[in-house]
Amino acid sequence: MATRARLSLLYTKNFHGLTNYKLVHTDGAVKEPAYPPIVPSLTAKSKSAARRREEERIQSICAANVQDKLSMITCIQRMKYVIYPQTFARNADRWYQHFTKTAYVPGLPDKFTSIQESTPAASGVAGIEHDAFTDIRALISHVLLQEHWWQVKKRRPFLYREQELVVGPLLRNLVSGLTYNLAKYNPLLLHSSQDLNTQVNFYWRRGEYIIPKGHRKRKIEPYRFQIDDHPHSQIRITQQLPQFAPMEASYAGEIPELTCAPDMMPLFKRQYENHIYTGAKLPDPACYGHTQFHLVPDRYHRDRMTKQQQSDQIEVFLRANAMASLFAWTGAQAMYQGFWSHQDVTRPFVSQAVVTDGKFFSFFCYQLNTVALCVQTDVDNPRKNLLWGTESLPLYDSIQDGEVVGMNDEVIKLLVQFLINQP
Repeated sequence: MATRARLSLLYTKNFHGLTNYKLVHTDGAVKEPAYPPIVPSLTAKSKSAARRREEERIQSICAANVQDKLSMITCIQRMKYVIYPQTFARNADRWYQHFTKTAYVPGLPDKFTSIQESTPAASGVAGIEHDAFTDIRALISHVLLQEHWWQVKKRRPFLYREQELVVGPLLRNLVSGLTYNLAKYNPLLLHSSQDLNTQVNFYWRRGEYIIPKGHRKRKIEPYRFQIDDHPHSQIRITQQLPQFAPMEASYAGEIPELTCAPDMMPLFKRQYENHIYTGAKLPDPACYGHTQFHLVPDRYHRDRMTKQQQSDQIEVFLRANAMASLFAWTGAQAMYQGFWSHQDVTRPFVSQAVVTDGKFFSFFCYQLNTVALCVQTDVDNPRKNLLWGTESLPLYDSIQDGEVVGMNDEVIKLLVQFLINQP
């Protein structure tokens, strides 16, 4: 009874302290508590965690400067397919079109064809006097005769080194002489850089596959590619060459779709450090490419390929060489400007190439319209890279009695037009 009396004193019926209390609300709406977003763990093994790690890596690469960006893009060391620009694989140009997303257009761009049509055959090149064109023609003839005389005097070159020891000096003298004589018509050549026996490297990803075996079995992995090119010589300039065609013109280009793995080409995987290099380091002001010159290897014989009933592969070899070399060069130039697969180019990158064996010359023009080639960025990307090219043209017929017989003025005109091309 005493306990009940104490409880009645604590909770009396006449106590209205809590019953008469009214809740006071603010005029505005009730604010819900704000919680941080729920994100996957960075260390988990789930797909969402891997996706978050990839997104954060992409964001960090986009926010970095160019030097750090190149280091972060090439830091992941995996097995990759090494593409050789000079390859004797059959129909290599179709494979290279698929790997680089390049559409081939026969002939040269409208810029060069319109100049040839408007210029009479008797005169020289548009913008160059007839006397200057005659001097250039005499210079080329003198270079050919000089190398022919030295070839007669010197002993026979070593096996598979004829192009290097005989045609290499000819092309080097030809390029340096033409660059010097045409500098007054193209002021950019006065501030250009000419590289001899340099290297050009490019690394990119294109397509994906499922790993068939190993500790990473059933993982989805992108195809990785690397080009290590060694042009005979190249000219770099401080300003970018103008585009040959608008980007929208590449939407209608056709690219062969190859569903086979690159091993069927055949290509082989290698494991070494990834490289992206234009032939010069980042601080070099001459960071844009102008023209490359390539020598075919000693194994490339037109007569032998014709006897082996492979005459259809003569131009394929040259086309594949120009496509791989110019894609690597222009792609590296775009990377040097801060573009990569998740930050596509905002302007085209243009370069030119001349492939020769000392007698036959082939001319190519390349326009890089996109570097977004990985699976994530190539879904709704209508842009395609473009390659223009000519068939092989002979510079001369033969050398007899100390004279060059049958000099082809069309080849000389194309050489001059390529070198005087400027913004």
